[in-house]
Amino acid sequence: MRRKGYAPVVAALLAALATGCTGGSADGGATSEAKAGETAGPVAAPGKYRTLYEPCGAVERTMLRDLLPGAAQLPDEQQEKIFRGTAAVTYDTDRRVGCSWKADAPDASHNLRIDVERVVSYDLDVSDEQRTLEVYTRKQDAAQLPAPTAGGQGGTGAPATVSPGAEPSPGTTAPSGATASGSPGSPGTPGTSEGLEPRVLDGLGDGAFLDDVLTRTGSTARHRTVSVVFRTSNVIVTVEYGEQPARVTQIPDSEELQEKARGLARKLAERFND
Repeated sequence: MRRKGYAPVVAALLAALATGCTGGSADGGATSEAKAGETAGPVAAPGKYRTLYEPCGAVERTMLRDLLPGAAQLPDEQQEKIFRGTAAVTYDTDRRVGCSWKADAPDASHNLRIDVERVVSYDLDVSDEQRTLEVYTRKQDAAQLPAPTAGGQGGTGAPATVSPGAEPSPGTTAPSGATASGSPGSPGTPGTSEGLEPRVLDGLGDGAFLDDVLTRTGSTARHRTVSVVFRTSNVIVTVEYGEQPARVTQIPDSEELQEKARGLARKLAERFND
């Protein structure tokens, strides 16, 4: 008769174990990547994107021909090698991927690079999207964009830090000791005009900015690099497009490079909406 007294206790234990094994998240799906020391309780929302696309195949061939005009003058086999691109070495292609292209021509060489980063927060109180905004903001701060004017565009009076051998970004004033190679009295970097200065961009992802840097390669040749950085949910995409003319007296055209870099960035942003 005493053994029968254990039956209710055993039944209660089995019921408790069954409840623990079948419990799951409220939405029936996984949250963000497992976080070290994770405990029960509410956690910040995971990011919208869990994987990344393959960047070397993300740019249409027609667009690559426009971005890398020197490739069109090469034999088909060499063209194919250039258009295939070189994938960046990464340890987790679900977290970060990249690709680069380069083509030389008699009049100028062009280079293109794409970097795609999926940001993950390991803080239970900070969502992936919040962490992405923090990373993006640091990138924008590092670009030292000119202060916006009353019209919302980047101004021309904010000083910029110019590294050795670099010329001031368009729309900025060279700090003491730095000189631009434009004509006397011309603002910013030669080859640019008002409205082309480094600035925040509208209508691209959840936030975007453009940087434009003209540097000297060696003692005379000039190389311009236009960078467009945008974020969408928990992903940050960077497009870098550069040109170096063969003639040392020629300055890469800022407007053309910016237009092409922004066009590619828009195409890449659209892929996240597919």
